[in-house]
Amino acid sequence: MNLDTNTIINFLLIIFIVLVFLQRILPTKGVRNISTAELKNELGQKDKQYLDVRTQAEYRSHHIRGFQNIPLHHLKQRAHELSKDKEVIVICQGGMRSNKASKLLKKLGFKLVTNVKGGMNAWR
Repeated sequence: MNLDTNTIINFLLIIFIVLVFLQRILPTKGVRNISTAELKNELGQKDKQYLDVRTQAEYRSHHIRGFQNIPLHHLKQRAHELSKDKEVIVICQGGMRSNKASKLLKKLGFKLVTNVKGGMNAWR
């Protein structure tokens, strides 16, 4: 079977796109994932810090008491406001931004990072 150059390039491009997509949605190595039901059992613990990475407007409209708001687009510049010695539990609206924030925190040297699956959409 003879494959032309365009077919090979298209095939490689599709593989690349799939890999990039999977990297964005798959859990990050070293990041713990919990449900909102599990979060309810962990709220208020002094050895943990709670981070909401939604926009300020989203946070103001509804948030969980005890969560600090640092929007995702400010997190890299404001990560110094968090302690690397305590676990960081991260939430957003649906789980995508908190997953990105968790990856970023791991890259910045935070050891204990937890992502809340489903975010505020799953919070009841």
